[in-house]
Amino acid sequence: MRFTLADEPFAGRTGRGVTVALLDSGVHGDHPHVGGVRGGTSFLDGTDPDDFVDRVGHGTAVAAAIREKSPAVELIAARIFDRQLATNIDVLVRSICWAADEGAQLINLSLGTTNPAHAEKLAPAVSYAAERGSMVVSAREWNGAMWLPGSLAGVVGVVANAELDRDEIDVTEIEVGLSQFTAAPYPRPIPNVPRERNLSGVSFAVANVTGFLARATEARGDPFSAARIP
Repeated sequence: MRFTLADEPFAGRTGRGVTVALLDSGVHGDHPHVGGVRGGTSFLDGTDPDDFVDRVGHGTAVAAAIREKSPAVELIAARIFDRQLATNIDVLVRSICWAADEGAQLINLSLGTTNPAHAEKLAPAVSYAAERGSMVVSAREWNGAMWLPGSLAGVVGVVANAELDRDEIDVTEIEVGLSQFTAAPYPRPIPNVPRERNLSGVSFAVANVTGFLARATEARGDPFSAARIP
């Protein structure tokens, strides 16, 4: 089923009252497309724990895509990588648990791993988050490979499709109680920059879905109800 921001339960919502955690390269909160961050932390060795400022731009672009769709969400940021878009499994697990403890209803994870061995550590972290009312949104598949944690039970798994507009999502039930979300792989546009020269990838499909789900969470009261669409 295909939905736009003009359809229920998204229409007229802004994500008010919803906290979204970004586990990424940090966020530049002063960027005009972001408009502020409530707080955050760094999980990087040798850094100030209070320094969650983005140095590479990826996390800021993810935050901007979410805020475009849900401008009233509260954002918190976990800086889990720096100049390279890579982290380790222990940091990823710790950051998921941190986001849940901070009260995030939605945990945006615009990255993942194709190593099936990591399921052993990621599955308990996803369960820990769910027990605290937090839902992880992450890439399910990219370039034909299944990703974790997006392919785990209890995670909103996202697939990218460049044929979709940025204000559209497709929702497909893949088994009872579990849906796959498909969204455009493009971040918020930059004025006078062609889409082909902007960033793109499943990272931004995840962000676009999180923006939709923040609206639905506002409408339905919790992320688990929001993820059961229609």
